[in-house]
Amino acid sequence: MEQIFTAENIFFIERLGFAMLLGMAIGAERIIAHKTAGMRTYSLVAMGSALFVIISEMIIDMHPGLDNNPAQIPSLVISGVGFLGTGLMIWKDSKLFGLTTATSIWVAAGIGIACGFGFFELAVLATILTLFIFVVLWFLENRLRHSSLVQHSDPEDFNI
Repeated sequence: MEQIFTAENIFFIERLGFAMLLGMAIGAERIIAHKTAGMRTYSLVAMGSALFVIISEMIIDMHPGLDNNPAQIPSLVISGVGFLGTGLMIWKDSKLFGLTTATSIWVAAGIGIACGFGFFELAVLATILTLFIFVVLWFLENRLRHSSLVQHSDPEDFNI
């Protein structure tokens, strides 16, 4: 029977697991904010992005003669996730909904890519900043929307 916890498998578990956990952290906030995309969506996007990076690195290692640009696969992941995010946005009554969810799915992919390359500190910082944006900036936006300045403005000024 083959050993399960080889150095290579620990490498995979570390990178995929880290991406999954950071995606879950972002998704947990989205659940608290009553948004459709939650922990499963964000953890899958982040972990899937890390997986594609790991696969691209493995292919480069297996075939050293290939044109080994490790940025090719992650750039395609970002394009694909951007396309996915577009489907999350909805126009209703000349208002755009889902823009924050779409952009945060894109950021979760970036966090997963960082984990896939082993840039854990960068991934943690991006996760912290994303949660700051969701929590602190949400509070500030809410305060601004209910301030006297905004209350006397035409609501149409805030539509996209």
